[in-house]
Amino acid sequence: MSTHRETSCAILIDSMGHFLLQQRDNNPEIPYPGMIGLFGGHREGSETFLECVVREVYEEISYFVPSERFAHIVSYEGTDPGGGTFHAEIFVTNNLPADRLVITEGTLLTIKPEDFATVESRCLASARFAVNAFLNDQQSVLSRLLE
Repeated sequence: MSTHRETSCAILIDSMGHFLLQQRDNNPEIPYPGMIGLFGGHREGSETFLECVVREVYEEISYFVPSERFAHIVSYEGTDPGGGTFHAEIFVTNNLPADRLVITEGTLLTIKPEDFATVESRCLASARFAVNAFLNDQQSVLSRLLE
């Protein structure tokens, strides 16, 4: 039987303008072990995608980012390793204090935007898609965070 997952995730940007990405644990029990992804996760119950990203980011970095600090970037459709479908809403937030984050899943990978190509091949497809969408429309997306 085919499954369908719905998730929210975010590109996190620190106060220096670096991407804060999630280096996934190298555990064969989790999907995509050892890969690089965005912080986020599965929607629960009737929560909105925005409510989901606020909750998941807080759970994974131990730092609360209110909903108004997230800007929606893009939607992503894909497939899961087991053959199911996958839908993600992807957001961005910036000016996070990297030194105050406590990562609870995986480890923190900090990378300058201009160096993203050096890790791109190790990223989940959704993370590659999201970061490239952000880089292609960076000024517009960041201006929405200032509104």
